[in-house]
Amino acid sequence: MSRTTISEHGDAHMRNGGQDGMEGDDTADSGGPGTGADPETGAGAEDPAGRQESGLRRVLPWIAPVVAAGAGALLSVGAFLGVYVRPTSDDWCALWKARDLGVLGTTSDFYRTQNGRVTNAFLTGLLYSDGMRGPKLLPAFLILTLGVGLFLLAREVLRALRLPFPVVAAVTAVLVVEALLFLAGTRSYQVLLWAPATISHTLPGVIGVWAALSGVWAARSQRPWARSVAVGSAVVLGAAVGTLSEPFVAMSGLFAATAGVLCLPRLRVTSDRFASTWCAAWCLGLVVGTVVLYTSPGARWRRAQQPERPLSLEELGATLHDWSRIWETIGGQWAYAGAGAAGVLLGLAVALTGRRPAPRAAGGPSRGTVLAIAVLPVPLIALGSLVTAYGLRGGYGAGGWTYARAWTSFLVPFLIALCGYGVWLGHRIGRRLGARSALAAAVAGVAGIVAVAGTAALVPPTRTLTTTTVERSLAWDRQDARIRAEAAAGRPVVTYRPLLVGGLAEPFFTNAYARDWVAQCAARYYGVDRLGRP
Repeated sequence: MSRTTISEHGDAHMRNGGQDGMEGDDTADSGGPGTGADPETGAGAEDPAGRQESGLRRVLPWIAPVVAAGAGALLSVGAFLGVYVRPTSDDWCALWKARDLGVLGTTSDFYRTQNGRVTNAFLTGLLYSDGMRGPKLLPAFLILTLGVGLFLLAREVLRALRLPFPVVAAVTAVLVVEALLFLAGTRSYQVLLWAPATISHTLPGVIGVWAALSGVWAARSQRPWARSVAVGSAVVLGAAVGTLSEPFVAMSGLFAATAGVLCLPRLRVTSDRFASTWCAAWCLGLVVGTVVLYTSPGARWRRAQQPERPLSLEELGATLHDWSRIWETIGGQWAYAGAGAAGVLLGLAVALTGRRPAPRAAGGPSRGTVLAIAVLPVPLIALGSLVTAYGLRGGYGAGGWTYARAWTSFLVPFLIALCGYGVWLGHRIGRRLGARSALAAAVAGVAGIVAVAGTAALVPPTRTLTTTTVERSLAWDRQDARIRAEAAAGRPVVTYRPLLVGGLAEPFFTNAYARDWVAQCAARYYGVDRLGRP
């Protein structure tokens, strides 16, 4: 992290034909003698025939805004749909608990009787403290905070590599990644609009992005206390995440532990121990939070409902089968290719400025270390998703792998990595072919088509999501007004017609009312003795 203190502007060494620290001995980029190319920008001399505006410089400025407009429109629809969110499944329980028990009472209830997720319970109580106002605003909050965090993170990464930061292309990449995260999966309602799932599985990714940013900013800060505050905050945030989402604990722990090892001074990625210390602090917080969760009375009760299965070869084989089906499902969503395409556009835009990355400094990391940093996201994401598959199987049985809302913990780094590899590829292509190359323009066109197609593939599911959400909200409002009138008149039993949405449970999801926790929570919310079937 400490290397991010390097200025984002290039230095004079870049003009001396030194070795390119990112692309090796690539000397063809700048043109050769007699080509009329600008040796610093790599741009060809102006063509009297008017071809100076041809190639990548001409097509890229309008491709990126088109892609951004499409992805941004879809995200705007997703954010606006929060207005039409109505209670279902766990919402019913959260509503009456937040109303009757308060924030601290809800937190205590989760710790003692539910699952031990203290941070999850505190945020739930806080979010539902004003009825459904919080859950209605949450989708827009998640889209905004994750988008800003990814934008700032991209800027810091490019700055650390001494590369320019094309704002429009970066915004495009961020919007595409967000649209795919929230709308491309099989459970988009749960990932974006259903607060209990977004608190457990979407919000942790947002926290992780901003936590990483805080560490980077502390490394760049000249204030002596900034690093101490950042390390302390990492412990606190890690502990909070440890009692918020088990899948994200596994995913972020793997990345933080690996980064901490790679950032040890002996590997020369950083010049001091701050990055490793910050990563160790995050992992320490995760351990503390996990211990608090695992030893809680609520977690013991939850484990008793679904006895843990021994880690046998048979169970491991079943987990691997579940894991393969998860990735088969993700791979079947070809729209995810749009993240890589958006990354290519960003990489081409970086190359468009003609600035080379800074040469690798003497005494810097070896090529093997750099290669390991570039390749490691793949096995880490694979391992993290395997741990998630095992946890889902242990918590929900053989069909646990279908709980796609929990996939968000590894889909966030997956999409970021996919976009990052696209940036690397686009930058390589742009530097080799040059900004005025017709072939580079063709690559930009193909990347733009893939990105547009990826976002266009989200239009039908977004339209379906919009229709089902709005129609249910209208039907729910009519039924809610009737039930409230009947409850106000003193009726102990009111009828409720299930209004299904997002694959979530509604009252009467089971024939045994004693086991129908959704109906019991809904009855308590309305202040009646029991819900009856219509």
